[in-house]
Amino acid sequence: MQVSVENTSALERRMTIGVPAERIETEVNKRLQQTARKAKIPGFRPGKVPMSVIRQRYEDGARQEALGDLIQATFYEAVVEQKLNPAGAPSVEPKSFEKGKDLEYVATFEVFPEFSVAGFESVSVERLSAEVADSDLDNMLEILRKQNVSFEVADRAAQNEDQLNIDFVGKIDGEAFAGGSATGTQLVLGSGRMIPGFEDGLVGAKAGEERVLNLTFPEDYQNLELAGKTAEFTVTVNTVSAPTLPELNEAFFNQFGIKETGIEGFRTEVRKNMERELRQAIKSKVKNQVMDGLLAANPIEVPKALLENEVNRLRVQAVQQFGGNIKPDQLPAELFEEQAKRRVELGLIVAEVVKQFDLKPDEARVRELIQEMASAYQEPEQVVAWYYKNEQQMNEVRSVVLEEQVVDTVLQKASVTDKAVSYEEAVKPVEAPQAD
Repeated sequence: MQVSVENTSALERRMTIGVPAERIETEVNKRLQQTARKAKIPGFRPGKVPMSVIRQRYEDGARQEALGDLIQATFYEAVVEQKLNPAGAPSVEPKSFEKGKDLEYVATFEVFPEFSVAGFESVSVERLSAEVADSDLDNMLEILRKQNVSFEVADRAAQNEDQLNIDFVGKIDGEAFAGGSATGTQLVLGSGRMIPGFEDGLVGAKAGEERVLNLTFPEDYQNLELAGKTAEFTVTVNTVSAPTLPELNEAFFNQFGIKETGIEGFRTEVRKNMERELRQAIKSKVKNQVMDGLLAANPIEVPKALLENEVNRLRVQAVQQFGGNIKPDQLPAELFEEQAKRRVELGLIVAEVVKQFDLKPDEARVRELIQEMASAYQEPEQVVAWYYKNEQQMNEVRSVVLEEQVVDTVLQKASVTDKAVSYEEAVKPVEAPQAD
């Protein structure tokens, strides 16, 4: 087998492969002999059909099959021989494909970029520290009460935080549109469940009243078919119900699986959950800063095949999350390219750090993480046992731990400053930068 490689760009390779005719004929004959053993042809007993008849009937198909298998096999033999690491399937173009002659074809493909991760010293990280204060715990208890609020019908005008039972019909240019109408819908004013202006337009309404709302869907609305369009909603208010917050009693505690511990026991459990959330938030913010720093210090070229695969994966996720009568490939690739590029770059960089420092998942940390996750459940021992019986889940946890070890490796050389903040600031999500 003859192989030559041409670098057509930083990552693209054009590999010409020659396969001897003898190897092709050997593969063709092997398939014909397999066919001869089971071929059923009138006038001949099974296994007794002359090879000349077999060849006349089946050689073309056997040759096509052999050539296809040989191209696949010799491509991988060639990349191993040339020590290349393809980042996607090759594009194959036959150059010589004649019977009795050597097969020659050209395979064009991308390879993974070769680089060393550097610049750990240039990574700057602000590491937050915080505690769960009693006031934070009190605020969380109020949030839990509001999440479990009950409603009673009230004979008055609607206010924010009231629950309305409504019927509505939405029209665009006088025509009703899919998903724009409903009957008997329960809506809490101020919840932000509907598009801007819908809930505000119902403040002050009374049971039996009809209101017409002229509203515009946001430009970034999840259903792209409606984004930016103006619609008219005719809304009928059936009932207005006022909220009633539950008491902090045993019945309330039981809803969270906490029994016979009283208010202090409940506060203890809620504090544990808040502290778990706090640790995760701080860890996540440190990780994001480390990853941003690694990206800035290690610009790399991304294989188009990997970028395309990630864009397609994000398209599928978007359709699954937001729905709508749309197929993944109908979503513009540009919507996902920036996110996909970041994910692919980070995947390559993290993998290279793992390779450079010969990192392996720390099994003690793996168990610690599983126990941390299990502590949120009523029967943590059963959750831990479940993880250790599921290899796929264990591998996912090991991947998380390995990524944490990558972060720790970078932090050893990075510029780290510690900052004490409030619980609310520590758990607050980082806002994405606004486009100019």
